[in-house]
Amino acid sequence: MKKDIEIPVVKDIHIAMVLEWNDEFKTDEWNAYLLNNGSNTIEMVFIVSKGHDGETKTALMRHSMEALDAQSFQKIEFVQNEVLQLNNEFHLTYYVDGTLFEKKFLFPKGSVTEKALAKIPLLDKKGILAQ
Repeated sequence: MKKDIEIPVVKDIHIAMVLEWNDEFKTDEWNAYLLNNGSNTIEMVFIVSKGHDGETKTALMRHSMEALDAQSFQKIEFVQNEVLQLNNEFHLTYYVDGTLFEKKFLFPKGSVTEKALAKIPLLDKKGILAQ
């Protein structure tokens, strides 16, 4: 029966951590973004994020979007520096043309640093793509 279930591969969809200046608080802050580098709009988007390391865990954060157009991006959440010391997971589910897609993205603890920043063309900013 398992052989009959087709699990589509997620392509051209990414989650990135971006270091941005916050004018209100006069400081740099990390923000997580969902990127759609694909050619299709993704719909009914649902993201569950959490941080963990052994016994230390954050609360689950849930986010939803009606749709995200092709070649576009949307901010998911602000991520506190303390949370970046944990493994950060983002579980993403969405639909394209009635087909359900699912993927877990991971930022291992200590991987989100200024040294790891690289250009993300779709955002036109520097950030770090999740694994």
